[in-house]
Amino acid sequence: MSPLPRDYPDTTGLPDPSGPTATREGFPQVANNPPRHVAFIVDGNRRWARAHGHPVEQGHQEGADNVCRAVHWCEAVGIETTTWWLLSTDNLNRTTAELHKLLDIISELTRRLAATGHWRMRHLGDPRLLPRSLAAALSEAETTTRHNRGPQINFAVGYSGREDILAAARLIAHQAVTSAGFSVSERSFAQALSTSGLPDPDLVIRSSGEQRLSGFMLWQAALAELYFCPVLWPDFTQSDLHRALAFYANRQRRFGK
Repeated sequence: MSPLPRDYPDTTGLPDPSGPTATREGFPQVANNPPRHVAFIVDGNRRWARAHGHPVEQGHQEGADNVCRAVHWCEAVGIETTTWWLLSTDNLNRTTAELHKLLDIISELTRRLAATGHWRMRHLGDPRLLPRSLAAALSEAETTTRHNRGPQINFAVGYSGREDILAAARLIAHQAVTSAGFSVSERSFAQALSTSGLPDPDLVIRSSGEQRLSGFMLWQAALAELYFCPVLWPDFTQSDLHRALAFYANRQRRFGK
């Protein structure tokens, strides 16, 4: 797949990379109580492509373009951390042709957002499952954006919630054997997960009408509110985000109390 042109942010109509362009106007309940961390299952790119008579890779590209827009919308309403599930371990079983193009698109998306010098980026997932070039792009983005002042963006690529828990269990077992006085607790287990140091998601949004987590952030999303949006991800708009946030604002989060 040929690389995207250097003027990619301008030619696709994306927001200016220097900061958010969306507003909170008309949504006071969102502005008053935004969730701290919103996690997105960006689903429906392939169905969008087929519905519009386009090749599958165009659906993935439209989905990546919309992630670029959505990070601006999230920042505009005060969301400090977002996580975007771009590729599951199950997705790695897709055809070689589709997977190659999808990985190229994720790699370019990573570089574009990192190049703004605004957001802090982090990779969630197993880099050993990814092509060396994509793993390097994700690692470089995490390193070069570490001291940026914008919100935190996490890309879940080659990610499985079950594998995340298994990896944490292995680490905990090793620490329990090798470290005298080590205590196995909810806190120590959370610190062994790939999301160590990040707040748990308050809200999980899944596009495309599917109503399941599909193994996404199984430990971390235990107390999250779940919002299932019927639109396919490339068609997801700022208004759809505001509807999800209004839903969240109207929930009574008692945490069992």
